[in-house]
Amino acid sequence: MVDIYMRYDGGLHCSATHGPSSVLLATDAPRDNQGKGESFSPTDLLATSLGTCMLTTMGIAARKHGWNIDGIELHVKKEMTQQPPRRVERLIARFSVPAAVAGGLDAETKSKLEHIAHTCPVALSLHQTVAVDASFDW
Repeated sequence: MVDIYMRYDGGLHCSATHGPSSVLLATDAPRDNQGKGESFSPTDLLATSLGTCMLTTMGIAARKHGWNIDGIELHVKKEMTQQPPRRVERLIARFSVPAAVAGGLDAETKSKLEHIAHTCPVALSLHQTVAVDASFDW
């Protein structure tokens, strides 16, 4: 169990402190919803959580099996609904794998890594109405 302490700082800004490490994270409302977009929005953090969870769980498997995945990059695009209620409608995750990494992985390993990304804890925790479109550029 992890404790996270949050506070509303005013002006649509919030701060959150990670209990175990005391690392501080700041949020702001997005520009299209009354904010200044000066930091991650709460829904940006959802997209960030998905992407970093995918990469982290892939990294755990890579460490366990001796696979090199260093340098894999991920771009997650967040799409919001156009009609109320406002929510994340779709997350598009595009993995870019360096040729040196891709060349060192066989087809079965690549398939396993894709499965791991699709079934990371955050992906499994998202509501079914949030579409996740993940693809890998091997």
